[in-house]
Amino acid sequence: MSITKTTRPSLLLRVRDLADTAAWGEFVEIYAPLIHRYALRRGLQAADAADIVQDVLREFARCVPRFDYDPDAGRFRGWLHTLTRRAVARQARQPAGRPLPAGTGEAGGPLETAEASAEQAFDEAEYQRAVFEWAARQVQSEVQPHTWTAFWLTAVDQVGPAEAARRLGITVGSVYVSKNRVLRRLQALVAQVDGTD
Repeated sequence: MSITKTTRPSLLLRVRDLADTAAWGEFVEIYAPLIHRYALRRGLQAADAADIVQDVLREFARCVPRFDYDPDAGRFRGWLHTLTRRAVARQARQPAGRPLPAGTGEAGGPLETAEASAEQAFDEAEYQRAVFEWAARQVQSEVQPHTWTAFWLTAVDQVGPAEAARRLGITVGSVYVSKNRVLRRLQALVAQVDGTD
């Protein structure tokens, strides 16, 4: 499953409408884990990392109504990384137990400032993982439990189809059908996120 290196422009346009709860739900499900893991890797405790997620999302929500996405100026994830890096830096400068002042975030200038170096931006593998986790949650809620389990056993756990069929009490053909059905749906969702649909 190939995931491109750009964020779907339609999602970025949709989140400009702060009332579009579906777009915001999708955005948060994909990007909150990236922000959280970044904060944890920078040495913050889980509660502080959760605060960083909230701070970055609040800052993004403040900036997004006037945000004009221009892929020629830089990647959106680079810009979001800059917001995250700044929030972590502010957190590190705060004395223990003192909350961050409201509205202290800075959205930064053009996107190219966020593209300073490849190692600064959210890692591509992290992004792929976040998109897969989001898509997996969507698909798992859409299919029967045995369909999901057949997929997971064969595609993720690398259990052979015959063994998966035995464990689930279904035919080997049903295992193949279940795996392919889930894979097609996962690929469709990933394509939607990446704007390749």
